[in-house]
Amino acid sequence: MTLDLKLKKNLIIFGIPFLIIGIMVAIAESSIFIANPNSLSVGITFDLLLTLPFVYFLLIRKTSIPKTTVVPFLIFGVIICSFILPIEHQNYLSLFKMWVLPVVELSILSFVIFNVRKGIKRYRLNKNESFDFFTTLKSTCYDILPKGIVMPLVTEIAVFYYGFLNWRKRELKNNEFTYHKDSGTIALLIAVIFIVAIETFVIHILVQRWNNTIAWILTFLSIYSAIQILGLLRSMSKRPISIENARLYLRYGIMNETTIELNMIESIILSSKDIELNTERRKLSILGELESHNVVIRLKEENTLFGLYGIKRKYKVLALYVDNKKEFQHQVNKYI
Repeated sequence: MTLDLKLKKNLIIFGIPFLIIGIMVAIAESSIFIANPNSLSVGITFDLLLTLPFVYFLLIRKTSIPKTTVVPFLIFGVIICSFILPIEHQNYLSLFKMWVLPVVELSILSFVIFNVRKGIKRYRLNKNESFDFFTTLKSTCYDILPKGIVMPLVTEIAVFYYGFLNWRKRELKNNEFTYHKDSGTIALLIAVIFIVAIETFVIHILVQRWNNTIAWILTFLSIYSAIQILGLLRSMSKRPISIENARLYLRYGIMNETTIELNMIESIILSSKDIELNTERRKLSILGELESHNVVIRLKEENTLFGLYGIKRKYKVLALYVDNKKEFQHQVNKYI
């Protein structure tokens, strides 16, 4: 009954705005619009840019849906308006794009920066907590953006942040553990970047003889891939494994992560033996069999491993590599 009621409520919340959009599209495509393009284009513009987000705001104001989700509806209204109105009747839309939309975009950016800085300040005040840019960015973006685009966007921002902006060396706390120093992963990824660079140069020369445009497209994709690998590589040293607040935060850069309640751990053993990977047994590393492990954690219940771009996978046994494996095991065992 509760589920049915929630479904009906969501249908009203999202159905009415989309009904408004549908009506505006129908009017723009009708013969009535052809007869009165000037007045109707103004009405459609104001309805999509003002009425639509305002109605949506009224519908969600007493719900748990973040008020910041009005912004996507506003942007969606701009996009629809751009498509359905002839260019010669987009005067008010152009003014909106020129003066209002930049303010909205700057407000969103300011909101994200403010929350990230707030996370940094909270971390500095409470030395028992570890500040994590990636986690803070995700939390902030989930408050203002549709869930479907959060992880792809956050991943791209994080790749740039870790790859080019965050060069400060991170000092480890007693409850934090590295996993990249002795595993050989860094050397492997650096080698991959060099291989990509060499192949990019060679392929560009070869393909350019056939088609210059395709050659540059392939070059751009290769450079983009190298930047991705660089960001992923550098994020590993910035996002250590940590134990805090009775939780175990397992991270593999921005590529994989999972949070485990310490009382849900059945056992933690030091082992480098190969394990058969399946739907219950997984590795924290995205490299799978290419990277060795020295710790195996078995849980009492199934948990979720979050991968690149928000991909989810279930597991009950997780194998990982920890540089200081004995101290890591000792600290975890204190809670189980």
